[in-house]
Amino acid sequence: MPYNARNGMAWLQQLSAAYDFLRPVLEVALLAFLLYKGYALLARTQAIQLIKGAGFLAAVWGVSYALRLSTLQWALGFLAPGLVVAVAIVFQPELRKIFMHLGQTEFFRPNAKPTTGQQDAVLTAAEILSRKRRGMIAVFPRRANLKHVVETGTRLNAEISSSLIVALFEHDGPLHDGAVVIQNGRILAAGCFLPLSEQRDIRESFGARHRASLGMSEQSDSVTLVVSEETGSISIACDSRLYYDLQLAEAGRKLGELLDRESRRALDREDGALRSEGGRDVLVER
Repeated sequence: MPYNARNGMAWLQQLSAAYDFLRPVLEVALLAFLLYKGYALLARTQAIQLIKGAGFLAAVWGVSYALRLSTLQWALGFLAPGLVVAVAIVFQPELRKIFMHLGQTEFFRPNAKPTTGQQDAVLTAAEILSRKRRGMIAVFPRRANLKHVVETGTRLNAEISSSLIVALFEHDGPLHDGAVVIQNGRILAAGCFLPLSEQRDIRESFGARHRASLGMSEQSDSVTLVVSEETGSISIACDSRLYYDLQLAEAGRKLGELLDRESRRALDREDGALRSEGGRDVLVER
């Protein structure tokens, strides 16, 4: 066999041996990444309780197996099919949210955070509308694709300006009752319809805009800035939570944190810890 061929075969054997050595590390790293992403997704919904319940039942079955409790094993095996159906019915909203997040997520979407000037223009419009007691909803998509929301409104693809946003939400305007969708430094559409929240313990004083902003945060990972028409309060909805009645400076800081990727990771970890303790979606109010 020629020398070059022998040298090539030896190189391939070394490469194969290196891959065999690194393969377990790669598998563990990928598995850890998938587990982390799965937990982060579950932590945004009440489905985390489903995992806790399944873990408890698994622990009970493990104890019964270790102690050879045949009657308990038989009971758990008999009830298992019914429990699966019951879980699917009881946690149907949470399961739907999980699959919606998976279907909407675009992993390679570039950061759609508006520039500081564009964000200030939106906040200036919110301040003006708040003083005038005019309602406003502005949706900022993050990773989820909101094409289905954009299609419910009127496409604009306009540059962000406070005067345009104020004009869109004037009482006499045809687009006053809907929401604007802002992404990549543009107002993509106005007059968009948002889903209402499914939470049953929302304060009765919250109007349709607060319920719509919460509903948007329940069905996507977007950030929604809302101005109340009744009170003029400025609030932000994100991840099934409502930061209610914020001062303008505080709203600007919170909006920047939620739209910034690095700050968002820290907030997600904090929210995950809170949900693990509280066990349900909460309203954060001032």
